[in-house]
Amino acid sequence: MESSPSRPAKPHSVLFIVSQPFFEWRGSPIRVGFDLEALAGLGYSVTLLTLPLGRRREIPGVEIRRAPNIFGVKRIDIGPSLLKLAFDALLFLQGLSLCLRRRYTVIHGVEDAGFPAALLALLTRSRFVFEKHSDPRSYRGGRVKNAVMALYGAVERWMIRRADAVIATGPGLVEQVRGIRPGVPVHHIFDIPSSLREADPERTRSIGAALRHREEEVLVTFVGSFASYQGVDLLIEAIPAAVALAPAARFVIIGGTADEIALRREALAARGAVEAVAFPGFVPPDELPDYLAASDILLSPRLAGRNTPLKILDYLKAGRAIVATDTEANRLLLSPETALLVPPEPDAFARGIARLVADPEARFALGRAGSGLIAGRYNFPEFSRLLGECYRGVLELGGKR
Repeated sequence: MESSPSRPAKPHSVLFIVSQPFFEWRGSPIRVGFDLEALAGLGYSVTLLTLPLGRRREIPGVEIRRAPNIFGVKRIDIGPSLLKLAFDALLFLQGLSLCLRRRYTVIHGVEDAGFPAALLALLTRSRFVFEKHSDPRSYRGGRVKNAVMALYGAVERWMIRRADAVIATGPGLVEQVRGIRPGVPVHHIFDIPSSLREADPERTRSIGAALRHREEEVLVTFVGSFASYQGVDLLIEAIPAAVALAPAARFVIIGGTADEIALRREALAARGAVEAVAFPGFVPPDELPDYLAASDILLSPRLAGRNTPLKILDYLKAGRAIVATDTEANRLLLSPETALLVPPEPDAFARGIARLVADPEARFALGRAGSGLIAGRYNFPEFSRLLGECYRGVLELGGKR
């Protein structure tokens, strides 16, 4: 029988800083929620310092503080940016106010919020844990964006050199960290499915019936943000060709803002394929298992990055066939035994989808092979155990460097 992670000898205090909306339905905020639940469950006293954005979500044992919204923003883009830098300054000032009133044993910063976390740890002589979710090279764009990312890359290297421990979500990110600072305590703590609940059969049947226009249609579903590295525009380009090859395909694209969805609808309408696609928009994580179970094929058109796409874990848990681009990020978990891997090109992606639409036996075999990967490893108890090991190592360190 697996033993539960041990609690700290006394209730150490943790200041956990993120420059992301909390809560919001996407990879990093979902993972942050699991971090907080795990730390509270391990007996730590946790204060979350985050942006003034996102839906309210209470976590027992976690105090949530938000930076003031002096910029009047209603949403913020994924990845480092000048706006994030401005919020990081606010998080630092608010964090400093908290540290003047309370002694924090560990200050834990996620992604670019690692910068204010590192400064606060330096000033207060607290332990500093840096959590890395992505490769900065994934966020390439225009000249200004690339300049911001180059600056962030330099700052990230400094944070890694200052950290008492680094958490990385994928083996490629672990290698990056070790390349920057050989010998650093770096912990590969993998992602887990975004929802811990199982699909409800009745709800699944109802969703499937609502999404299909005809009983014989094969539901082909994408889940995720519309950030460029997610490959949603590759999918949009592939859909007309896929429908031409496999008229039974019915596409479901879950995620995106109203404006982002409107742009993709226009693109599909211009190519005569908009009627083949449903855009449910945001689906709460605890409802997602029902949508995935209602689907026949699940899509990961990921283009860049060295971290595992969170959606892959949800897909594998659902036990449905996957069509994925043959890229480094998708290959971290997927293989030809568990997914149909195709070149990251619209025509190749369309042909892969059409192939599985026409072959229910292949869909079943891929889905069954994939579901076996989740049960033994990618679960919350194991996630919590690994996070506890990281923190115990940090607390056992001698004097500060």
